[in-house]
Amino acid sequence: MDLDQIRELVADDMNAVNDRIRERLQSSVVLINQLGGYIINSGGKRLRPLLVLLSARACGSTDLRHVDLAAIIEFIHTATLLHDDVVDASELRRGRETANALFGNEASVLVGDFLYSRAFEMMVEIGSMRIMEILARTTNTIAEGEVLQLLNCHDADTTEDRYMEVIRSKTAKLFEAAARIGSVLGGQPDPVERTMADYGMHLGTAFQLIDDVLDYGASSQEMGKNMGDDLAEGKPTLPLIHAMRVGDPDQAGLVREAIEKGGRNYAERVLAIIHATGSLEYTRSVAASEASRAEACLSVLPETPERAALEALARFSVDRGF
Repeated sequence: MDLDQIRELVADDMNAVNDRIRERLQSSVVLINQLGGYIINSGGKRLRPLLVLLSARACGSTDLRHVDLAAIIEFIHTATLLHDDVVDASELRRGRETANALFGNEASVLVGDFLYSRAFEMMVEIGSMRIMEILARTTNTIAEGEVLQLLNCHDADTTEDRYMEVIRSKTAKLFEAAARIGSVLGGQPDPVERTMADYGMHLGTAFQLIDDVLDYGASSQEMGKNMGDDLAEGKPTLPLIHAMRVGDPDQAGLVREAIEKGGRNYAERVLAIIHATGSLEYTRSVAASEASRAEACLSVLPETPERAALEALARFSVDRGF
């Protein structure tokens, strides 16, 4: 089952989600409509709202609130992208200019705030304290992850454990929330809810680790951003951490210097070291392990097309771009 076939299972619901996003994005402030519309319509895969829809169906939900919750998840995700691109001074996302490059940092931050607040406004309308609790904790954890990543920037002593903590907080937490919410809508008992949350966490972790690989192994057009951006920003991602751990002293020293100083001057030499030390293969193996753990979590669900789609989504998280 490929991504198009996965989407086909929930095509009507996803169309409804897109309609709800456009409807709730509207504001009397023209700049919000312009900037918000630009980033929302910039070609994202909508994986997180897709995860809400598939999880809800796989967990037996007939609750029509899944459309609003999928839109809420996408608003939260989009807000984090707007803020991320400002913090990272990024110029490309999904192969297009970033909103901050077009509209300026101030507008991007403020429209990100609007999307967060609109998401919470919609949460109140849902009327579920349990869902409010999940999403409030999720957004708080994401913010903590952003700060942890900032602290790790240019720190060549960042360990693999510290890095995994960052991506589980910053990226995987929203995947976790999406899968957990689906089980809540399906009225599943606590053990199933926790297992679905674990599925989302492992899936999101695998997804981010493959992003780390693609940052060095794909063209900027394939990746949708400038190749080597993480290195230029001094971010010690897993390929770099592994290269320092297993490389010889000269290799480790050069990667350390590249992280501490940032910039693109080291790109070619660091890329050669990453390939020589097998660091992309190592990172991909860790991602594959996370995806396998995600698939294993789904054994708590009955065999349905939606469960099969969730299994395929775990495989897609690792296989994309290869």
